[in-house]
Amino acid sequence: MARETAEAHWRARLEKRENDALRRRLDVYPTPDEDGEAAVNLASNDYLGLSTDARVTEAAAGAVRRWGAGAGASRLVTGHRAPHEKLEAVLADFKEAERALVFSSGYAANVGVLSALAEQGDFLFCDRLNHASLIDGARLSRGTVRVYRHGDPEHLDELLDRAPAEGRRFIVTDGVFSMDGELAPLPELARLAERHDALLVVDDAHGTGAVGPGGRGTVAHFGLEEEVPVRIGTLSKALGAQGGFVVGSDALVSLLVNEARAFVYSTGLAPALAAAAREALRIAAEEDARRRRLHEHLGALRKGLRARGYDLYGEAPAPLLAVRFDAPGAALRQSERLADAGVTAPAIRPPTVPEGTSRIRLAPMATHSEADVQRVVEAFDRR
Repeated sequence: MARETAEAHWRARLEKRENDALRRRLDVYPTPDEDGEAAVNLASNDYLGLSTDARVTEAAAGAVRRWGAGAGASRLVTGHRAPHEKLEAVLADFKEAERALVFSSGYAANVGVLSALAEQGDFLFCDRLNHASLIDGARLSRGTVRVYRHGDPEHLDELLDRAPAEGRRFIVTDGVFSMDGELAPLPELARLAERHDALLVVDDAHGTGAVGPGGRGTVAHFGLEEEVPVRIGTLSKALGAQGGFVVGSDALVSLLVNEARAFVYSTGLAPALAAAAREALRIAAEEDARRRRLHEHLGALRKGLRARGYDLYGEAPAPLLAVRFDAPGAALRQSERLADAGVTAPAIRPPTVPEGTSRIRLAPMATHSEADVQRVVEAFDRR
């Protein structure tokens, strides 16, 4: 009886999602069009096109042959291998930090860091549009969570003023907001952290590799490395591999090795992925031309879509932009028209984004051509 009741409840929830144009499905990618030509993928976070770069894939293949397919255990048991050690050394150098620690995913990094650092009696002040992994990490911590209006330092200042004097304070934000293509006001947040004796925590998942001098990220873009003691990122976006990381002081990393449950109780990142990420870091740091092409493509998309009458989210130098739609159904219909034109760009709908802000998120890659970008623009009807 319980099983039948549960199945009926699950089907009812799915039916409601279907009726609200919010049901999601897994689609196999890539899907060639009728002529056998691959679709232009504007939906990934592979901003620099490194996931298929021959040097990166060969680094992964070589590591597979030497180290096997997986780490085999938690890194505190037998899963810590030479590729992890080398990657963390390169990451620390890349981010100009004392040490780095790699997690099995960016989600695990955010959850692990926040739940380990914030203790009972502490306060976490979080941007309303923070990534779900930051939200979950804050909730799993023993601290009290306060949410400030998106990108609003004045509201944050008010919340900090009203907070009890006891307990430590953490200001938690994305560096680049992944559904908006907006940069966090990091200089203002850093000043508030100094004024209120708070610790600034920045998840620069979408900035690492794509933003800032040498691709070192949003914090480096603003020149705030000394003001941001906890910097989190991912290896799975502009670096084209997989995994998450945190950089900071030796004390920070040593504490996380001991107390971040998402690190302690997870099998280590596959050595092949660590080797791939290390090679991708080298390429990202050395090949500025990739970032220039990426941002040239973004400029062309902005110009072309605005000329067609579309309202856009996003600001330079964020590596993405988004086209606004009032209703989920309208975003879905536009996504289907794009698919018919050989462009992959799924609709982003609530609860991923707030109600009334459905959108088509566009994330070009450095490996796209000018013709690819023009194909995307022309796939949007004029308004």
